[in-house]
Amino acid sequence: MADSLAIRLKKLPFEVRQYLLITGNYWAFTLTDGALRMLVVLYFHQLGYSPLEVAMLFLFYEAFGVVTNLVGGWLGARLGLNRTMNMGLGLQIVALGMLLVPAGMLTVAWVMAAQALSGIAKDLNKMSAKSAVKVLVPSDSVNAQGALYHWVAMLTGSKNALKGLGFFLGGLLLSLIGFQGAVLAMALMLAFVLGLSLWRLRADIGRQKVKPKFSEVFSKSRAINVLSAARLCLFASRDVWFVVALPVFLYDQHGWSHWTVGGLLAIWVIGYGGVQTQAPKLTRLLHGGARAVTAGWASALAVLAILLALLPLVQVGWLVAGLLAFGVLFAINSSWHSYLIVHYARADGVSMDVGFYYMANAMGRLLGTLLSGWLYMAYGLSACLWVASALVAASACMALALPRQHT
Repeated sequence: MADSLAIRLKKLPFEVRQYLLITGNYWAFTLTDGALRMLVVLYFHQLGYSPLEVAMLFLFYEAFGVVTNLVGGWLGARLGLNRTMNMGLGLQIVALGMLLVPAGMLTVAWVMAAQALSGIAKDLNKMSAKSAVKVLVPSDSVNAQGALYHWVAMLTGSKNALKGLGFFLGGLLLSLIGFQGAVLAMALMLAFVLGLSLWRLRADIGRQKVKPKFSEVFSKSRAINVLSAARLCLFASRDVWFVVALPVFLYDQHGWSHWTVGGLLAIWVIGYGGVQTQAPKLTRLLHGGARAVTAGWASALAVLAILLALLPLVQVGWLVAGLLAFGVLFAINSSWHSYLIVHYARADGVSMDVGFYYMANAMGRLLGTLLSGWLYMAYGLSACLWVASALVAASACMALALPRQHT
């Protein structure tokens, strides 16, 4: 059977085989990324950290993503996306290695440094994977844009589903082999993946013929700048309630266990990823050009967010159902955005445009994380949902400045 599979793989077009390798690379990284997040949350809660203190351990993870996407896009254009992807894998292995020290050395500063390195690794890996799709999808086919949207949606959706699965994996590994055993197992798995990637991934994917200057990382395209600003608001609208406010609210106000809270977040992310894979079919429900589709789906999400903000928070069942519905609409918006940025990006220098865009994405996550902790402590979950509504509405308004058509 293994020989038969190898023969079938060899018969696939070269671009498809490279896409499968990149996807497998991205999947392995994402699985460990989700597992590591849950390991840190559960393990440090056991050590006596409050939920808010645990959330703050991820602050540098988000903050370093802003710089990494800018620098990473520039490095990808100069060195090739295969190299930046492998750099991400290598840095994640180092970050995991930092957590293998004795428990007494796992200070807040040390863990935040490890998480910062993990955040850099994650954004290098993600930027490389998303950019490589633009290079590998044949641009001369009759349905090139449909194929591009399908490939991007599959890559993005599968990544988020696996990140949710990683939440479960992290909890399982912590129960079975402990914190250090789990971290060591993930580091060894990634080392194997890195070796395979160094051996089989084609050199110079996405490398520009003329090495770009660092000043060129800031996009001169109006469409990319507008889409990046809309993306910033979109992701801030999710994280303003998702990162800190909702887990703490369910734990403190409704007495949910850590496993129940983690399970809900995992289901949300897995479902979100599943919807993203179907986004090419769902976005057809709205007709029109890029401007109309982007603004339309963002407006639908804004209306839902307002309804959630008006909902009495004592009705936790309705709140959870509403937030799951938020995940469906958010997934469609996110997947559509991910396709548009790859479409708008230059064929020569795709990593720089994609890197700039995901820099805005990281800024949105960072803003949402900071607002989530502050707003919840000061005003409660309801305020977080109202701010989420305003941010999605802002994203919809920004989308009106996009070109009417894709090109």
